[in-house]
Amino acid sequence: MFIFVVLIIVSFVIYFYNKTKQFRTRTVLPIRKKWYAARASMALGSFVAFFGVNQLFVFQTVITYIISTIFIVLGLALVYYNYKAARHYHVFLEEEADLNP
Repeated sequence: MFIFVVLIIVSFVIYFYNKTKQFRTRTVLPIRKKWYAARASMALGSFVAFFGVNQLFVFQTVITYIISTIFIVLGLALVYYNYKAARHYHVFLEEEADLNP
């Protein structure tokens, strides 16, 4: 399916963008680095989940169903956990910016 290929590419680009922002952020801003890391991990989780869904349509064997299910569950778990972490760190971003001019 073409839509899943597009979603895979978009999620990888978002992952790469956030990972680059994480490395380029100044070291005096640890919360911002953690926020970017959580957002990058969310994108990586969506990449893994979309890849698993795409494989369900490409190959139709029992092994593919098992491995795709593992990819989908692992990807959704990464998205869920890192969404909660990013939401937690987002609260402290403004406070950190005020403390470190």
